Amino acid sequence: MRAMILAAGLGTRLRPLTNALPKPLLPIAGKPLILWNLHLLRRHGVTEVVVNLHHLGHLIEKELGDGSRFGMRVSYSREPVILGTGGGIKAVEPFFEGQPFLVLNGDTLLELDLGAVIRFHEERGGLATMVVRDDPDVDRWGVVEVDARQRVVSINGRGGATADPTGRLQRYMFAGVHVMHPRLLREVPSGQESSIIEAYVREIARGEAILGYRMDGYWSDVGTQELYAQAQQDAEAGRIDLASRR
Repeated sequence: MRAMILAAGLGTRLRPLTNALPKPLLPIAGKPLILWNLHLLRRHGVTEVVVNLHHLGHLIEKELGDGSRFGMRVSYSREPVILGTGGGIKAVEPFFEGQPFLVLNGDTLLELDLGAVIRFHEERGGLATMVVRDDPDVDRWGVVEVDARQRVVSINGRGGATADPTGRLQRYMFAGVHVMHPRLLREVPSGQESSIIEAYVREIARGEAILGYRMDGYWSDVGTQELYAQAQQDAEAGRIDLASRR
């Protein structure tokens, strides 16, 4: 399976740290943040990756190169204008060759069994699988409702799929990792900024199976200077271990 790492964001909440360095290159335990996710992919057998770039993207490309020193093949999608998660993924659609693929955020630190996510997706046969997680502040992140069949019923109150009447809905937040079939991109406009969440909401409303895979491991969006400092402490304390990914 091929993968995309989203790395085109501006990292505005981390300024001034991101004025001269893109967020995916901020060091965690001495290694750029994006490398943690690159190693996570490789650990689970994913070796062909495309990375989208915008803010200081040339520095990311310089750091990763063609991926060969990591045992991977890395290519790039350069966005003169940010296309968002929908437009950014749509721009590299040919890279996936019509097959399901993984998407990760290049600026999120997490511990996750990607192999289990892929197996879940393949066994359930959905159009896409969103990795979700519990969070005490789920309303701030945006609520993903998942029914007893592990199908996503709504995202931020939108979608309107019929839930399994035999079970309660669970309220989660989206962890920023997903597996999807390129068919999900069929109505995403090319060359325009959009969110992939719009495609999810559209397909949920049509009755397509968008699945929710609940993760339990470490997760941080490293979105503020406080969270960045905490992530560094967590890595130093061994709560997430880059060494196991080599």
